[in-house]
Amino acid sequence: MRYEVAEAVEISFMRAALGLAAEAGARGEVPVGAVVVRGGRIIGRGWNQPLGGHDPSAHAEIMALRAAAAAEGNYRLPGCDLYVTLEPCAMCAGAIMHARIRRVVFGASDLKTGVCGSVLDLFSEPRLNHHATVEGGVLADDSVRLLQDFFAGKRNQS
Repeated sequence: MRYEVAEAVEISFMRAALGLAAEAGARGEVPVGAVVVRGGRIIGRGWNQPLGGHDPSAHAEIMALRAAAAAEGNYRLPGCDLYVTLEPCAMCAGAIMHARIRRVVFGASDLKTGVCGSVLDLFSEPRLNHHATVEGGVLADDSVRLLQDFFAGKRNQS
C-alpha cells in the first residue's frame, strides 16, 4: 500500500510537469515542462521558453530551478526532486548538479541530447562532484505523445 501511495504522488508531480509542457506547446515552444518538489510540495515550475524569451538557456528545467531557488532564497536546493517530461540535456544537468538536486525523474528519453543515460550519463560520472539519483520513463508515453503531436503539427504547417 505504501508503494502505491508513493507512486501516485510521483505520478501527480509528473502530471503537473505535463500540464506545463502543454502550456509550452500552446505558446509555440517545444512542449517540455518541469517542477521542483520539496517535502511533497511543488516549489518551482517551468516550461520551455527559449523561443519567446530569445534565451537559449530557458529550458523547462532551468526555469523550474530558477523559480524554486527564488522561493527558497538559495540557489542550492538539497533535498529537492526535479520532475521533467524529457530527459535533461548537458546544460540542464549542469544546473541540476550545481543546485544539488537530490533526484531527477523524467518521462521520455532523449536519444539525441539526453545525458541521464541516453547519450551520456553525467549523473554517474565519478569525476563530477554531485550525483543525483535518476529515474526515467515515468509517464513516458504521455510525454512522447505531446512531443510527437507538436512536431507533427509543425510539419503540417510547412
